[in-house]
Amino acid sequence: MNRVILTPPVLPSATLAELKQWLGITTPRDDSVLSALLAAALETCEAFTCRMPLVAPCEEVLPVRAGWQALSTRPVQAITGIEGIVADGSRLALPYGAYEIDLDADGTGRVRLSLSGAARKVAVRFTAGLADDWDSLPDGLRHGLIRLAAHQHRERDGSAAASLPPASVAALWRPWRRMRLA
Repeated sequence: MNRVILTPPVLPSATLAELKQWLGITTPRDDSVLSALLAAALETCEAFTCRMPLVAPCEEVLPVRAGWQALSTRPVQAITGIEGIVADGSRLALPYGAYEIDLDADGTGRVRLSLSGAARKVAVRFTAGLADDWDSLPDGLRHGLIRLAAHQHRERDGSAAASLPPASVAALWRPWRRMRLA
C-alpha cells in the first residue's frame, strides 16, 4: 500500500487514562510507551479489519492506467484532490474533467483517469476512517484497542506478544472485519 497518513488522528488524554486504568497504572512514568502501544493498536486494528478506525487525511499514489482504480484504504469518506506526478517527481494539477471519482456504499474510493498528460502516477488525497474521534468508535473496536495495548504492555518481555491480535481482541473486532475472496 502506498498510503501516507498526512495528519495522524490525535487520541484524547482520556484514551491513555482508560488504558492506564485497565492496567492499574497510576504514575505518568510509562505514558509515552503506552501512547505508542495505542498507536500500534490502531495500526493492528486496521490491518485486521481492513478498515481505518479513526478518520484521518491520507494520500495514496496510484499508477496511471485506464479504468477504475480502487484505493486500498477503507472506508473513504471523501476524495479531496488528485494531482499528477511526472517522471522527475514534481506534481501538477490535473484539469477538471481529466478524472472521475466514485465512492461506493462499502467505503471503497475509486478514481478513473481520462487524461493524464505527462503524469506517470497520480496522488489521490482523501479522508478515511470509521469514526471521527475516539468516543465515536464502536464499543467493540474501542475496547479491543485498549485490550490489545494492555496485552502488549503486559507481554512485552514474553513470547505471547507475538500473536496479534489475541483471540479476545479478534473476537471484538471480527464484526468489522472485511475480507476479500481471491
